[in-house]
Amino acid sequence: QINLPVIRQYVNYLVNEQNVKNVFVNGTTGEGLSLSIQERKQLAEEWMCQGKDKLDHVIIHVGALNLPDCQELARHAAAIGAGGIAVIAPFFFKPSSKDELVAFLQKVASEAPEVPFYYYHIPPLTGVKIRVEELLDGIKAQIPTFQGVKFSDTDLLDLAQCINKNETGEFEFLYGVDEQLLGALAVGANGAVGSTYNYLGRQTNLMLQAFAKPDLALAQKYQFLTGEFLDFVIKLGFGVAQTKAVMTFVSGIPMGPPRLPLIDASSEFIVKAKAKLDSIVWPDSD
Repeated sequence: QINLPVIRQYVNYLVNEQNVKNVFVNGTTGEGLSLSIQERKQLAEEWMCQGKDKLDHVIIHVGALNLPDCQELARHAAAIGAGGIAVIAPFFFKPSSKDELVAFLQKVASEAPEVPFYYYHIPPLTGVKIRVEELLDGIKAQIPTFQGVKFSDTDLLDLAQCINKNETGEFEFLYGVDEQLLGALAVGANGAVGSTYNYLGRQTNLMLQAFAKPDLALAQKYQFLTGEFLDFVIKLGFGVAQTKAVMTFVSGIPMGPPRLPLIDASSEFIVKAKAKLDSIVWPDSD
């Protein structure tokens, strides 16, 4: 079941301990697609309530397998004052062309006509491989609220082409593959949404600062250390359940088990992951 009271503690932890002030609610790590519509609304409301005056931006993922649910969630997000909404491509009956995908996204975005709209591009999970570069052509005419893309794919060529086309800087590209963030920044990504920022947000912010200076060697050090941890846990089997376990032992906040069909992280995973993370010496720790 969802645990609403823990969200206040979660917000305070992100802001005070990780220097993270923007959240993406009901996404992949939050198991949004495993929750009921009512549960998703309750979570969105609680994040908006607890984040008031503490968080800068709350983007609520309203994607679902069917259009009416997406539209209902979009209207709800608008009603509670969300800073943005995001939508994945439906992934059972899939759009097979740019036009089909844009038509679907437009029907959702139009239900929240004052709210910035993001397309959540995550082909490894949706199987929808329509290139974002292609999607962007003329999209503002069809979706006036289109703000950008949560780009959760390793295709940096597609991302670079998008950014090359975005000469006026009107769109945002939020990168979603944490172990490759530095590469995405180099081609022009201007933000990131990912699961590791729950517990490595402070270090990632320091990497962003180093990149902006620019101090590429320091930025690389942070990226390599994040990659070292992720490479280790991916080999053990790393998914949403394991992310919850890592967040629990790092933050001390009980993140709970995942919902079936996912199963809880093993105690062996927790012991090994904790030992690995504890062994990493970050540049800012001396």
